[in-house]
Amino acid sequence: MTDDTPRDDIPARPADPEPGRRTGAAWSRWLILGLGGIGILLAVNQQFLLNVAGFQPLGNAYLYYLIGIFLAVAFLNLPIAQGLGRRWGWVDPILAAAALVSGGWLGLHGLEIINRGWEYDAPLTADIMATILIVLTLEGVRRAGGTILLVTALLFGTFPLYAGHMPGFLWGTQFSWLETIRAHVLGVESIIGIPMQVVADLVIGFVIFGSVLVITRGSDFFMELASALLGHSRGGPAKVAVLGSGILGSLSGSVISNILTSGPFSIPTMKRVGYSAKYAAAIESCASTGATLMPPVMGTVAFVMASFLGVQYSAIVVAAVIPALLFYVALLFQVDMYAARKGLEGLPRAELPKIGPVLLKGWPYLLSLAVLIYVLMVLRMEARSPYYASAVMIVATSFRKETRLTPRRARALLLDASSNIASLVAVLAGIGLVVGGLSYTGVAGAFSRELLLYAGGNTALMLIAGAITSFVLGMGMTVTACYIFLSILLAPALVQAGLHPIASHLFILYWGMLSYITPPVALAAITAANVAGSKPMETGFQAMRLGLPLFVLPFIFVYDPALIMVGSGFEIVKRILVTLVALWAITSAFEAWVYRVGRIGAVSRLSFGIGGILIIVPEPATSIGGAAVLLAVIGYNLFRQRRKLSPTGG
Repeated sequence: MTDDTPRDDIPARPADPEPGRRTGAAWSRWLILGLGGIGILLAVNQQFLLNVAGFQPLGNAYLYYLIGIFLAVAFLNLPIAQGLGRRWGWVDPILAAAALVSGGWLGLHGLEIINRGWEYDAPLTADIMATILIVLTLEGVRRAGGTILLVTALLFGTFPLYAGHMPGFLWGTQFSWLETIRAHVLGVESIIGIPMQVVADLVIGFVIFGSVLVITRGSDFFMELASALLGHSRGGPAKVAVLGSGILGSLSGSVISNILTSGPFSIPTMKRVGYSAKYAAAIESCASTGATLMPPVMGTVAFVMASFLGVQYSAIVVAAVIPALLFYVALLFQVDMYAARKGLEGLPRAELPKIGPVLLKGWPYLLSLAVLIYVLMVLRMEARSPYYASAVMIVATSFRKETRLTPRRARALLLDASSNIASLVAVLAGIGLVVGGLSYTGVAGAFSRELLLYAGGNTALMLIAGAITSFVLGMGMTVTACYIFLSILLAPALVQAGLHPIASHLFILYWGMLSYITPPVALAAITAANVAGSKPMETGFQAMRLGLPLFVLPFIFVYDPALIMVGSGFEIVKRILVTLVALWAITSAFEAWVYRVGRIGAVSRLSFGIGGILIIVPEPATSIGGAAVLLAVIGYNLFRQRRKLSPTGG
């Protein structure tokens, strides 16, 4: 863990793991590096208004350029040859060239598209380029997002063609083929709509920041820091996994890449002190999944959420921080109780790094994190904050040979960032078709109104239906795609029912993410199982059990927004304390262990769990009743223990 030997062969951090994620062939890497470098320079030029060589494209032109460049990267990085055989490899460069031509042509004519209303009446060349781009977008979403997401994009992207024949609230304005293509590509609510605008304006910078963090060995520092703090404690390696993966994932915003970065260190160490392979993999998968809920970076979906809600990203960060911390506290409760019940110890202090040297060595990462938070939260320069933080990190890490950005590491950084951005662009351009199809036909608003009407104002029914829908869609879509889809259809109904807007959107996000740790999909659990050598489905069920707080927390903050920092200071503190007690009780019931009491039986476990659930309900009477149940169970078990220990206790 404390090895400081130089490493120039650090692999690029895997891109966000969407279905169908593959690695580009070696011959295409230089093309990816070149195109990715141009795309990133274009984003920097746009973000900082550099006007390099007099080039400062309009908003829509900038988006077309980005789509063309990064769709080309996606075709090279996710080759068709791996699915159809080498003889089809020639398709990738042709599609990449087509993406560059169509995106470039549309970008060059961005001003004309707006001024002459090409969305409604375009020249033949524009129609041809729009048709090419929409076909390429569908192929891009297939490669980066998988078949299910492609079918979703096709179904809703073509919805304007038959919306006039749909019954009831599904009826909408109908378009012809040409009108549909023009609306999707030349309009501003589909392919270049909110999802793509968010990527262009906000997400690219944070993707670069995450790549810089890992390539300069920031992941090593955060794992060593977690080891120095918690490695010696009871069940220490599991706590290190929770803390380290939480911190690292909160900065990278990627679930699977976080597992692949920290898992090879944390999982074997957990197994060494007595955790089973299944349990170790489940802990790592839960910790990495929760990381995308943890500010300051969270994930792509948080930026999209801020745009949909029309609020500053910092508002989402503030709202998400308490639920995310509570999730990690609940995980720490569970791993500590499990260790206590199993008698598992921590690692010897002699094998662990010292906190002082670790902090001294890791100051560049702490400094860059401080810069990120300061620029993001204080200066409110959200879009520029990751660029400043990345620049500080690159400069600060240059003082040590093993973290310095050498030419080889610079190539790995550029390849990693380019690949990640390309996957996001390919997926979100396709999701733009879903947004556009529902928006142009007017069905999105009608669906929300009908849902509210059918629910009869019963928010509990709507939330349960929303939770199930989010969970099911999360199995076949990326989390971002699932959120965008439901933020259009479901979130407005929840808000109209009187629920807090941010809480409603976070509710959808949380439930959509559960597929990462829940069978049959359980992508995070399966990835961690591969690292641990455990059975994937068994690991998935174990992860689902450990991630129970993630199932419960959304219902808490959607009914009591104090957990998302809405309300007076007293209300916020009270709700945090009450929720902590409830989560402790629920996790104690699952682990059959209560602090100062020890093991508890089946009846006590059931009673303790019921007491915790009663405490969660935001009503004074039920909370008091739940607390009484907990005290009664503790008192009963302590009485039994003393009776057994007394001379006449039998």
